[in-house]
Amino acid sequence: MTQPPAAARRHHPRGFTLVELMVVIFIIGLLATVVIVNVLPSQDRAMGEKAKADLALIEQGLEMYRLDNLSYPTTEQGLAALQQPPAGLASPERYRSGGYLRRLPADPWGNPYQYRTPGQSGAYDLFSFGADGQPGGEGEGADIVAGGGPAA
Repeated sequence: MTQPPAAARRHHPRGFTLVELMVVIFIIGLLATVVIVNVLPSQDRAMGEKAKADLALIEQGLEMYRLDNLSYPTTEQGLAALQQPPAGLASPERYRSGGYLRRLPADPWGNPYQYRTPGQSGAYDLFSFGADGQPGGEGEGADIVAGGGPAA
């Protein structure tokens, strides 16, 4: 029996080298960084837009409440008056069966929307304190106000 030539006897290793693995890990890390940098600002913008949409929905409920009951809920009655008739309602028979909102949403950061009447710039103020949950703020922490009036 003859032996095969030395080139044919050479054993080819299977698997990846350390350099190949490092290149793949570097590329995955680079792609993850690009995705994160582009997605996170979109999420913040989306949360602000959701808050504006929620405020518009609550404003519609407040307007329907006013049309039926001839005034907006008091600050003490709050936005809960849009779901259940508040105590001391002058004409309870005018209150719409089922309320004016099926559910009262929280802002995208998990805080309740703020309501007060009379407002500083109109009949009422309706707003969210934003991402920081505090009055005022800048950027992501800025207050989001319905109707364009000042929040605090």
